[in-house]
Amino acid sequence: MAIDPGLQERLMAVAPYGMGVALHAQEAPDRMAVVSKFGSRTLAELNANANRLARVLRAHGVGPDVGVALLCRNRPEFIETVVACQRTGGRMTPINWHLSPPEVAYIVDNCEARVLIADEAFAPAVAAARAGSEHLRLTLAVGGAIEGAESYDDALAAEDDSNIDNPILGAPMLYTSGTTGHPKGVYRKPATTPTPFLLAVRESADFEPDTDCSLVTGPLYHAAPLGINLAIPMAVGVGSVLMDRWDAEETLALIDRHRVTHSHMVATMFHRMLALPREVRERYDVSSMRWLVHGAAPTPVHVKHKIIEWFGPVVWEYYAATEGGTFWVDSNEWLEKPGSVGRTVEGTNYRVLDDGGEPVPAGTTGTVYFEAAENRFEYFKAPDKTASAYRDDYFTMGDMGYVDEDGYLFLTGRSAETIIAGGVNIYPQEIDDVIQQHPAVYEVCTVGVPHEEWGESVKSVVEVGDGYEAGDELAEDLLAWCREHLPDFKRPRSIDFATDLPRMPTGKIQRGLVRAPYWKGRERQI
Repeated sequence: MAIDPGLQERLMAVAPYGMGVALHAQEAPDRMAVVSKFGSRTLAELNANANRLARVLRAHGVGPDVGVALLCRNRPEFIETVVACQRTGGRMTPINWHLSPPEVAYIVDNCEARVLIADEAFAPAVAAARAGSEHLRLTLAVGGAIEGAESYDDALAAEDDSNIDNPILGAPMLYTSGTTGHPKGVYRKPATTPTPFLLAVRESADFEPDTDCSLVTGPLYHAAPLGINLAIPMAVGVGSVLMDRWDAEETLALIDRHRVTHSHMVATMFHRMLALPREVRERYDVSSMRWLVHGAAPTPVHVKHKIIEWFGPVVWEYYAATEGGTFWVDSNEWLEKPGSVGRTVEGTNYRVLDDGGEPVPAGTTGTVYFEAAENRFEYFKAPDKTASAYRDDYFTMGDMGYVDEDGYLFLTGRSAETIIAGGVNIYPQEIDDVIQQHPAVYEVCTVGVPHEEWGESVKSVVEVGDGYEAGDELAEDLLAWCREHLPDFKRPRSIDFATDLPRMPTGKIQRGLVRAPYWKGRERQI
């Protein structure tokens, strides 16, 4: 059954105080809230530990808008920290644990964390953070000992597990990926009313708390797994299965074993699941899936077609970011508009502007801007970067695209990724989508490389699939494929091969890192 209207009313009463989990723990204490390789929690256990941790945080000065840093793998303690900060007013910053110790130390100091909660696996980064911060009052070690840190378990064991008095709603502050300069915190005050994106997710997901299960496929320090896979289901009492490291076959096995109904994935995950041998894919029952949402990076049209054929018309796509904004499309709409990321949902306003800030007509590529929410974001302690993101009340993530005559948005790439050859703008994602369809290609990333006459030339860097051999013969085959499927000005002039294209933890290829070696010692003009 779907969410009971009475329960929904009670949730609306406690949500502004961050106490949704407490209500679910009261209503269904034995329902599983978290399953992971590091342990599990029922709703009652999760709520009790969140209350204990909330008391620890309060004792060390955490209150409204006070920073808490979290450096942790996908495990129950991560979620306990999320819930504790929600009800103490804390400004929680989950940190990418793939970063180097100096990068972690920068974020811990920059977010002014009063408390650092850290997984024992990242002890070197903790040492750097402790040495580099003037704000830290407490460091808690999760899963084992860290020099200079107190035990998370011991700290919680000394506290009362009853619901805390006077709860105050907190909010996360995630950091940008920092592709240029230091990463920046995306800060906004806690919202007590649902955003357009949240409403679109809830309506399409149609959660049934008694029976549903969400599979968390990505690291929880990233906005999409944290929000879509964890926080939104948790808010309505749906439990989550946490993956520690993503694996294609394990994903299918977990869906089968736990009868997973909801999940968020990215394009690379789709591609790698489809690359599994047919007998492996058919080994697992994925018919329980009712809602499979994806975003964060464009998905090639042919890949998405195959995913919809496999999982059924349960696939949804969004275009949004930590900063805000929402386009949304279901399977049936997408099949009519393949390649689109959908139309805006109610409450979202947008513009597509040229370089001069003027609106472009339908079908013309420009930079996509969203109208800022009432609690508009800012980059923490970075007013210049905040100002540069806005045009009046509209902001951009730097993505480029066009809107067709029916209002559907098609993304073509990012402004920083645009290849300019002979004065013509070329959008590399369009080229990737074509090359990806060649049977020998496992992954591809197209970039602009220096050219004396044109300024830039188009080059595609390819990872080959099993059973194929990289070399001159395959390169010529790929170039011939492009001549057949792309107009001349978009065609790659050369093909290189790689064994492991650099990716973000979300699976998105880091085009800037692929491009950088070709421009070493030269300044690329954008």
